[in-house]
Amino acid sequence: MERPGLATEVVDEAVYERAVRRFREQRIVMPTFGQLADPTTIPAAAADDADPDSPDPRNLFRVHWHNGADRRSRVAVPVHVVLPRSLTGVDAPIIVVLADRFPMIASHKVLAAYACLAPRIVTGQFDPTTQRAIWPSTGNYCRGGVAISRIMGCRGVAVLPEGMSRERFQWLEGWVADPADIIRTPGTESNVKEIYDRCAELAREPDAVIFNQFAEFPNHLGHYMVTGRALQTVLESVNLDRRPLRPFAFVSASGSAGTLGAGDWLKEQLGTKTVAVEALECPTMLENGFGEHNIQGIGDKHIPLIHNVMSTDYVVAVSDKSTDRLNVLFNTDVGRAELARRGVPQAVIATLASFGVSSICNVLAAIKLAKQAGLGPDDAIITVATDGARMYGTEVERVLAHDFGGTFDAPVAAATAGEHLYGAAADHVVELTNEDRRRIFNLGYYTWVEQQGVTFDDFVARREQSYWTQLRGLMPRWDALIGEFNAHVGAVAAR
Repeated sequence: MERPGLATEVVDEAVYERAVRRFREQRIVMPTFGQLADPTTIPAAAADDADPDSPDPRNLFRVHWHNGADRRSRVAVPVHVVLPRSLTGVDAPIIVVLADRFPMIASHKVLAAYACLAPRIVTGQFDPTTQRAIWPSTGNYCRGGVAISRIMGCRGVAVLPEGMSRERFQWLEGWVADPADIIRTPGTESNVKEIYDRCAELAREPDAVIFNQFAEFPNHLGHYMVTGRALQTVLESVNLDRRPLRPFAFVSASGSAGTLGAGDWLKEQLGTKTVAVEALECPTMLENGFGEHNIQGIGDKHIPLIHNVMSTDYVVAVSDKSTDRLNVLFNTDVGRAELARRGVPQAVIATLASFGVSSICNVLAAIKLAKQAGLGPDDAIITVATDGARMYGTEVERVLAHDFGGTFDAPVAAATAGEHLYGAAADHVVELTNEDRRRIFNLGYYTWVEQQGVTFDDFVARREQSYWTQLRGLMPRWDALIGEFNAHVGAVAAR
């Protein structure tokens, strides 16, 4: 509980007052986590006509799952698609909740960034007038951090591997205050250690505050409360329209493990299993392994500090060969024609633009789980499409040239669908025993205690579920602090 970001009272009054003045000058009001979890409590005019892609502070009130397709309106049930057997090849319905409705970055990682920065602001732990927020990431979290920093009146710095998709860098170039605020580290998706090393250098600079998503417990807590409740709403809505389904599992690529926090909520509320997914080319949880892969957004080779390993039920590995090639299938006319030929409804095909590479990974993991567990038509798996295809246009071009020799015609599309979608096997799926969980948990020691300076006692305390339950008690206090901060700002306080 002594880790940065977990304070529940103001720790520096001078910093707090400077933040209040900055927010007053820029007319910034913050939503509570309770409001983001239940947007019906947000005043209808909170966002008004703000452009969802602009650095408008009113977009903070859209950092939730209930945005409509226009990313301006609000919907009662988060936008989702129920994937049919004609697409997945399995009887169990796979429900995918679409994150490209979030503002600014069209990904739910903007929620993680808000969850990490807001508690620091309202406890006087971060000075928006003098400090830089450093956002290490392999994908969307650094974009979310830059966006949240800008609309909350401070300077954000993105740290990410130089080999990430061109679209990520193009977006960042349009949002940072200075080109130097985009820091490229060596490697690609699997090179998280290099990001940590660069952040260790930055941390020695007095104005730098590192928001390490892999170690920031508010990342877990934001998804537990906001994403977890949103997914429960979707499951309950789906059950209103058909014969009731048994919610079997929540599936999510590990990445920072923040989104996996929603699995804890669903397990408590609905009794679901929690399924963590990783790249087969870097099987860290499955085999204590290593390697390199291209499933952008799920950096690995270590166990995140905020991963509640002892509450994880399955681990599934997915190959980046499949995600790369299905990204082409889903985003070309000939690929979509092949899916239509196989009976996939046009309404479902139209949603594939909302599936980025890690989203495809989640779907494949859900298919593999359904086959391994022998799930039927009354068993539901729920997952998220973490971002949309527009972040990966250049990846389609690369894979077309590299894997298909520049030719992707109907026979190649049919073979791709047959091998990588309908042919997805039930291999590399492990239902964890307690011994497996302890093995995965212990692997985190080398990153966090030996390399990152976490105390041994703090590290091992995370084995107990009481540790995570205690953390969740911070959320109501943070909401109260946000309300008090808004009142001091003098704007209309969140209700």
